[in-house]
Amino acid sequence: MRWAPIRGRTEVASYSAQELARAFRRVRANTISVAGDIPADRYGFSATPDTRSVEKALVHVAVSPRMQERIHRERVMDFSTLDVRELFSGILAVEAESHTKADVLDLLRAEGERFGSFLDGLDDAVLDEHVLTPGDPSLSKSRLEMLMGVKEHEMHHRAQLMLIQRMLGVVPHLTRRLEARLGR
Repeated sequence: MRWAPIRGRTEVASYSAQELARAFRRVRANTISVAGDIPADRYGFSATPDTRSVEKALVHVAVSPRMQERIHRERVMDFSTLDVRELFSGILAVEAESHTKADVLDLLRAEGERFGSFLDGLDDAVLDEHVLTPGDPSLSKSRLEMLMGVKEHEMHHRAQLMLIQRMLGVVPHLTRRLEARLGR
């Protein structure tokens, strides 16, 4: 088990690869609920002309973990060794394709389980390794921080999608769940 200090505290808390996988799967399950609640005929909706449609945002969320998975599966230690265009090319190609609602849901499930299984398979010591960024060594990040970023990225886009749900007249599932607990 890995131990990491909590900023501003003297005690420590553990965060294992399996806990990270469990947290990611919980986030992905919520994203799948959002995707399921949006009607198929609204998957082409964009909040503004210069933002992704519902379909494109969900596909982006589904496949973007591939980049982090590849970086950490190959144990990249220095970003300057990466061909960023090549790294993004496969992701951008999938995002450019047209997907039905059923396709998107299948992609979210399959990619989510693949990434969750990858996280489950990591050795906790790997999470402590640091990856260097070009130019400024102080910007290097631990693999744990980078992998937590996948979950944060998804939550960012899910928040956008939940606002879109409201614009479409759909009450988000988390709101419905809270209201049910409060007896509303």
